[in-house]
Amino acid sequence: MTKRKPIRKAVFPVAGLGTRFLPATKAIPKEMLPIIDRPLIQYAVDEAREAGIEEMIFVTGRGKTSIIEHFDIAFELETTMRERNKDLSILAPTQATPGDIIAVRQQVPLGLGHAIWCARAIVGDEPFAIFLPDELMIARNDGAGGCMKQMVEAYNEVGGNLISVLEVPEEEVSSYGVIAPGKRSGALTEVTGLVEKPRREDAPSNLILSGRYILQPEVMRVLEAQEKGAGGEIQLTDAMAKMIGTQPFHAVTFQGKRYDCGSKTGFVEATLAIALEREDMAEEVRAIAKRLLGDS
Repeated sequence: MTKRKPIRKAVFPVAGLGTRFLPATKAIPKEMLPIIDRPLIQYAVDEAREAGIEEMIFVTGRGKTSIIEHFDIAFELETTMRERNKDLSILAPTQATPGDIIAVRQQVPLGLGHAIWCARAIVGDEPFAIFLPDELMIARNDGAGGCMKQMVEAYNEVGGNLISVLEVPEEEVSSYGVIAPGKRSGALTEVTGLVEKPRREDAPSNLILSGRYILQPEVMRVLEAQEKGAGGEIQLTDAMAKMIGTQPFHAVTFQGKRYDCGSKTGFVEATLAIALEREDMAEEVRAIAKRLLGDS
């Protein structure tokens, strides 16, 4: 197997205003909204750590400081918990090694591609991962690991650029970015093209982009020269499309569950689904759901 540069860094574009969740997100970043008792950003960072990623790069905006504070040491809280003999292990995943959490500002909302470009100095000349925290990816209980772990394993085999994809019903493809597939081998599919929100009859497949990427650093130079696309924004999909044919490009079909927490109904679905899988609350939540459905 060819030795490849490891995936050590991940970029989290978290500068969005979260207008779909107003007024809740007026003062709280949408990435800090909790699914049960863990904020969305924590799920994404945990997934990155499981995949062996060491540096978390948050592309933030105004009013997003609580995301950084979440991964800091809370001295007063921890001291009080220790004095009261409370279990401190629950806070362990929120603490980072100094220097492993890095924040850069996206000063103007010019789209996902622009947000990724804002991290160029920290990414440097290394391949890197991208996580869209709105896309909550939950691993199956079969040992396959989370979405990014599956992608890193695929990257170690084929190198180049990778994106995570999911199969959806054909009537849903017009809401997403869709890949044009080439050769397939198990969960790995060669990508020959990318289409953003195609009409159902024009879609080249039913494999949609699902918020996880591993990209080579050359994408930063593509983004540097790229003009605005759909919506007057610099689109990451456009930059990736330009790299197809110049570098290996594959899609990994995620073996697990995905919840679109960028929508209110997807957020509720994720909350219910995860609650029903937790031993400490599944029975009570199931009883509540049955009662509510009986009353409806």
